[in-house]
Amino acid sequence: MQHRVRRAAESEEEPKPAPPPLPPPSHHSHNFINMKNKFFNELGHLPMPMWAIGAIVVVVLALVGCFAFCIYKKCLGGKKKTKKVRERKGGRRRMKKEGEEEAGEVQPKDGEGEGEKEYYGKLEYTLDYNFTDNQLIVGVLQAQDLAAMDMGGTSDPYVKVYMLPDKKKKFETKVQRKNLFCHTLYLNFTIPFNDLAGQTLVLQVFDFDRFGKHDVIGEIKIPMNSIDLAQPIHEWKDLVGGQKEEQEKLGDVCISLRYVPTSGKLTVCIMEAKNLKKMDVGGLSDPFVKVVLQHNGKRIKKKKTTVKQNTLNPYFNESFSFEVPFAQIQKIQVLLTVYDYDKLGSNDPIGKCWIGFGASGVGLRHWSDMLANPRRPVAQWHTLQPEEEVDAALKAPIR
Repeated sequence: MQHRVRRAAESEEEPKPAPPPLPPPSHHSHNFINMKNKFFNELGHLPMPMWAIGAIVVVVLALVGCFAFCIYKKCLGGKKKTKKVRERKGGRRRMKKEGEEEAGEVQPKDGEGEGEKEYYGKLEYTLDYNFTDNQLIVGVLQAQDLAAMDMGGTSDPYVKVYMLPDKKKKFETKVQRKNLFCHTLYLNFTIPFNDLAGQTLVLQVFDFDRFGKHDVIGEIKIPMNSIDLAQPIHEWKDLVGGQKEEQEKLGDVCISLRYVPTSGKLTVCIMEAKNLKKMDVGGLSDPFVKVVLQHNGKRIKKKKTTVKQNTLNPYFNESFSFEVPFAQIQKIQVLLTVYDYDKLGSNDPIGKCWIGFGASGVGLRHWSDMLANPRRPVAQWHTLQPEEEVDAALKAPIR
């Protein structure tokens, strides 16, 4: 017991150890505290309320966040997106390739069926044969749904009818202005029945163009050995795309014009022709020139030259005078047709040209030169055109 009391007294007498001293504040924390105090002091001196400063800080943080998000999408998200797009494109290519392969199995070979895509219109016609007179009677009734060749969505159609392979006799309908239909026309071809088997009837639809070549809208070819003419034929048939027949060279004719306004005298001199088409079996022709004077589309007078035998380059030098008052000269038309003389049958036209009112190209220029040089002869070469084309141009209304 005494030992316990002694130990307790000794322990009370022993001094307790002092607590360890606190570490001195570091240099970095001291700088941070100073900067924080300085920052808040500066804020207190700013001439703005605290809520405005807070709003500016929020806006700045939002802009920084958007900028960081864009960078993330551009750099990190771009690779994933590119991969997905690549997979999509690859899938589309595979699907397209498979579709082309499947379509390739169905599509016909060697371009079969391509012509069925284009539609040129259709033509109604009749065919009959008169065995008594040895005549093939062709009727061109009407056309429908013709392809529009003009910019206004219409055409100026007419139909040319001829037989192959000779093309000697050609007919054509009137020009239908601004229309997609055609006019009724009945034609007669005098051909022995036994000679029909080797021939082909051609119905060719053209779009008339006064200032250029006439465009082919479509055509129908009917081999005579493929039809039965014992009964009349009346049917509609679709046009197929046809190429314009190559322009046949018919020759050229040299003409001199002279007009005297005071006396009202018009002189037309047929000087010569060259490179005329061969019309006879021997490879030559018997040409002569027919001159027709028209006023405002009505025939006034006609004259013709002498016949030059067996030549394709005839020299005429024949003049014809016409009385034309100065008040009428602006509406005058001079038509010149070169014929091949035939003793047994009708004379076959080689080619035709026209000068004066409504003409174009060389025909208009020659007439203008004559009027600009009164009392002086003005000579000019003119290229012959097919008679049916010139007649169609004369029938068409002048623009």
